Amino acid sequence: MKLTDMTIPDGLPIDGYGPGFFRIAGEIHEGVALVAEGKLLPWQGPGDEAPLMALESRVDILLIGTGESLTPLPNRLQSRLEAAGLGVELMSSPSAARSYNVLLAEGRRVAVALVPVP
Repeated sequence: MKLTDMTIPDGLPIDGYGPGFFRIAGEIHEGVALVAEGKLLPWQGPGDEAPLMALESRVDILLIGTGESLTPLPNRLQSRLEAAGLGVELMSSPSAARSYNVLLAEGRRVAVALVPVP
């Protein structure tokens, strides 16, 4: 699916997604993705907490797309992220990608962690 085009001042927009992949700034990326501060960062998925915790003080909002539908994070990770000062929002990956693009276009300090849809 292709997402609606919009002007992004800086950063890597999520251009589209499909089964097992995301198109990030025109490049296909297979598997999970973590995008922050204009970079695609290493991340192994919801069980890989360190890259998410490292976003503390670097972003204000962390959107987490949990795949096709909303699922909870493992081991109370959301509470730890929020305690670190991150505004965390869980949603489906398509919704997270769209919300990320809107916040990025507004110039917000936003990151998105995405699990692909099947």
